[in-house]
Amino acid sequence: LNDNIINGRIRGVAGVVGCTNPRSKQDFSHVELVKELIKNDVLVVQTGCSQMALAKAGLTTPGAAALAGQGLAEVCETVGIPPILGLGACVDNSRILMAVSEMVKTGGLGDAIADLPVAGCAPEWMSEKAIAIGQYFVASGVFTVFGHTFPITKGTKFEKHLFEELEGKGFGKWGFADTAHEMARIMIAHIDKKRAELGIDKARERVLLDMADRRALEATA
Repeated sequence: LNDNIINGRIRGVAGVVGCTNPRSKQDFSHVELVKELIKNDVLVVQTGCSQMALAKAGLTTPGAAALAGQGLAEVCETVGIPPILGLGACVDNSRILMAVSEMVKTGGLGDAIADLPVAGCAPEWMSEKAIAIGQYFVASGVFTVFGHTFPITKGTKFEKHLFEELEGKGFGKWGFADTAHEMARIMIAHIDKKRAELGIDKARERVLLDMADRRALEATA
């Protein structure tokens, strides 16, 4: 994963989670957001109702790679995975943090989760527990976007702290957007910012090997 992020085939990783919400047409925000992300070479991981929404839309099978950008589609075809990966139920969001922690441990993409080209989103959140889950992602270093509404008073010092200042202290930060396409835009912009900070904003040429190629190399080694 890290190698393909560094060489630019995968732009970054996004976690899309959370419930559906009667403020939006059933599943619409989840599906449109994820389609926009994979089109832009962002690998998506999911939990809970969000992954059910994408499963109903037929986007959790390897064939969904046809909707992905060229780089992500190539990786998916080679490895044999869809561009959208399910990690469990709504109570399993910590698995996403385990995955990004492993990315840091593997190396090459900074020294902390806050350095990674990753972002998270709950496009149709509706339960108070989503705020707590979102906050522990922000505290862990992940830019976290909520859709439709956000329980805060605009123009306050607290809003500035959550949406701007936390990032400067080495954490993630909160984001908010009304539409799926705006959510995707600010998530991709954040991923691109982190790629630039890591010095990997320009794609590097690399030969992507399938399993047959790897076996051939091992046989001649």
